[in-house]
Formats: sequence, structure tokens, C-alpha cells
Amino acid sequence: MSWSGRQVLVTGGGGFIGSHLTERLAASGARVRALVHYSALGGSGWLRGSPCAKDIEIVAGDITDSESVTAAVRGVEVVFHLAALIAIPYSYRAPRSYVNTNVLGTLNVLTAARDLGVSRVVHTSTSEVYGTARYVPIDEKHPLQAQSPYAASKIGADKLAESFHLSFGVPVVTVRPFNTFGPRQSRRAVLPTIITQCLQGSTVRLGSLTPTRDLNFVDNTVAGFIAAGATPDVAGRTVNLGSGREISIGDLARLIARLLNKDITIECEAQRVRPEASEVERLLADNTLARTLLGWTPQVSLEDGLQRTIAWFQDHAATDRPGTDYVV
Repeated sequence: MSWSGRQVLVTGGGGFIGSHLTERLAASGARVRALVHYSALGGSGWLRGSPCAKDIEIVAGDITDSESVTAAVRGVEVVFHLAALIAIPYSYRAPRSYVNTNVLGTLNVLTAARDLGVSRVVHTSTSEVYGTARYVPIDEKHPLQAQSPYAASKIGADKLAESFHLSFGVPVVTVRPFNTFGPRQSRRAVLPTIITQCLQGSTVRLGSLTPTRDLNFVDNTVAGFIAAGATPDVAGRTVNLGSGREISIGDLARLIARLLNKDITIECEAQRVRPEASEVERLLADNTLARTLLGWTPQVSLEDGLQRTIAWFQDHAATDRPGTDYVV
């Protein structure tokens, strides 16, 4: 399906994944509107200075405000809903803010989509909703378990999306990215933390080293979003976007050090460790449904993605964009 001339909205368009998606859609000829979080300081997140800026309509608003969401949705055909609070550690301290943003914000998007007759909503979930794997690989039928307030808020948002499809016929498809990484990711995330510490010295301080993650380069994830927005007859479905490969945090640090040709010492710091029952010990995606339903497979390997990400952080060593945990 051609995106040329189609009017689309990306909520959270100034964030990590959202900015890459916004730029990809604009490059494909779509008429893209990006909802970014209003602040007194202004700014449009990672879209500031984007080479596609002239082709993007940037709208400042707040996902928790129904009027600004309705205004952003009006006139669009496809909504990609990525706006969320995403930092797991902060969700222990401020769980209500995660409910307000992730649950009530999603309700605003779904209500506007229903009332304005949007033809497709692509709703963003997360692999964190599965909790520690009860079996691997994790398919879409795996039980949901909220091991953090963040995960609970995303489960709530996913269930709202499900209910709006079943109750009102809203054509929503839920994509469930596993651990997306790449350029522009917050330095608070584990992979940028490892890269930054490797670039700055020979000691890498982390939390628990044994949990495994299914890491997927951002270009792969963006391709999955676009496929979910374009593929017919997928309304009501939930689809994993993962690589199908797992690696422990400790092995990830060693791999990054090897790619940088550095000898490192890894230290475990107690303050970086999640509460014991809250730690998700294992994530490994079954992406069969994405292959069969969306025709999607990850094209960039872990190693290639890491090389690209390392190069970006080397080139942007001084970049410090505050507020990267709030992606709208």
C-alpha cells in the first residue's frame, strides 16, 4: 500500500521510536502530523532539526487532554499511538502519573478515533506486559503479568484498545515491541548506559546481569509499525515485534565492549537493581504472527544494530535532551 498523500498522526512523534517512525512515514510520502508534548520551553524532541521537518506538521499538546487529542486526530486516516511514560524505575515512585498518561491518554486516542471515524489505529504495547517468561518463545497468547506499575498501565491501555474494538468496532491493531534500541534512545535505558560507560572508561556499572532481553533495532520496529498500519484485515489483533533472539545483560555488555575493542570490568550496583519480584528475568519473542500476518521480519541483526547505535552515540557524545522518558 502506498502512503503517498495519506494523512497520518503519530502521537509521541518527538520521542525515540516515534521520531524514527514519523521520518519514515514522511519519506514515504505520507502527510504526517506529529503530536509532541507541550512545554513552556517549546521544542519538538528529536524532530527538532529533522531533515524531514518541512514535511511534518508538528502539533504541541498533551495526550492526557481530550480536547488536544481530538484536535490532533481530526482529519487523519491512520493514527500511530506511541505517546507514553516509559521509564520503569520512575513508575515505582509515581504510578498515578503512568495511569494518567498511559491509560487515560490511550482512552482519549481511542475515543477520538471512534468519534471521528479513523480507519486504523496502531496502538503501542510492550513486552513488559508479559512479565518473566513462563514459556519461550513468548507468543501473543502468553499470560499477562504486571511486574511494575509501568507494565500495569500498559496492560490497562492494551485492554482498553481491545474493548474499543469489540464494543465499538474501532479498527485498532496492537503491536507489542520487545526491547527496541538504536540512535536517540534515552541514556537511562540499559543499552545506551552500557555504551556510554564503555566510551567513557573501563568500568561498566549495571544492575542485575542475568536477565535476558530480546533486542530489536529501531528500524526493524518501525517497519513493523508501518506494516501494521498498512495491512488489511488485522483489526483486533495483537502482534509481537521481536527478533527471536535473547541475550543476557552481562553478555550484552561484553558484546558491546568487544565491538569497541575495549577491556571492561562489570560491577553490579544495588541501587540499579529492580525490586526482586519486579525484575523481568527473561524475554524472548515468538514473531511467527508478525511474519505470517504482516509479512514482517527483522532485517537488521543485533550486531549490525549495535554498530550503528555505537557510532551514533560516538557522534552525539554531548547530546543531552532532558525529558526523554516522556515521549509525547
